[in-house]
Amino acid sequence: MTEKILKTESGNIHYWITEKIDTNKISIFFLHGLTANHNLFVNQISYFSSEYNVIAWDAPAHGSSRPFNEFTYEKAAIAAKQILVENNIEKAVFVGQSLGGYITQSTIKRFPEIVQGFVSVDSTPYGEKYYKKSDIWWLYQIEWMSKLYPDKALRKAIAKQNTLTEHAYQNMFEMLKDYEKNELCHLMSVGYAGFLEDNCDMEIKCPILLLLGRKDKTGKVRQYNKAWSETIGVTITWIENAAHNSNEDQPEQVNEEIEKFLRSLSR
Repeated sequence: MTEKILKTESGNIHYWITEKIDTNKISIFFLHGLTANHNLFVNQISYFSSEYNVIAWDAPAHGSSRPFNEFTYEKAAIAAKQILVENNIEKAVFVGQSLGGYITQSTIKRFPEIVQGFVSVDSTPYGEKYYKKSDIWWLYQIEWMSKLYPDKALRKAIAKQNTLTEHAYQNMFEMLKDYEKNELCHLMSVGYAGFLEDNCDMEIKCPILLLLGRKDKTGKVRQYNKAWSETIGVTITWIENAAHNSNEDQPEQVNEEIEKFLRSLSR
């Protein structure tokens, strides 16, 4: 994997990509969750990099892609497209965990032709009908509420909420070290507020795989996924003994499910 930088008016975006792109292979774009970075997919990158073109980024305002001026989902979608264009990739399978799923849907909203398939990893759907007014109100309270936590307690709470296994917990806790407390709280706020502002009813025409940790207790993720599954007619693939970062808790099962999905696309 080679590290590259996409330069934008809002800031530099760092990403890692297969050194020599093979246009005969499927390309996979891994998009991590809120407050994480590309290391969230370390187990997927190592698994898929030999057979596929692989891209993993630090999303705008995350990890090495900081400072970044005013994160929005539109900016993220445009950047994702630019990365593909700069590397002569026409389309990719987007694997989005949580926030990464929102960015994927933001990309589909604007550039559906570049998304060959969508793997949602513990994310939730675009669509105004899914979210109650009370849900929206609470999401706008994230920043001030998170600031009430002592610094270390906040980081431990986030890592514990998102993971079930010790190695997943330690990786998440390590990724959180990138941020000062105020930056961390603000990032969570703009991540959710930005989603609410970009959210809309939309149709996703590309194939979809819904992965969900059986023990994901983050917000109403389980409830939203069940409604999403019923609406689009795609059965949830449950990841056993996994929480919100299911690809970290159970990488073997997640990799197998993604592999099956990729093979179905190549037929």
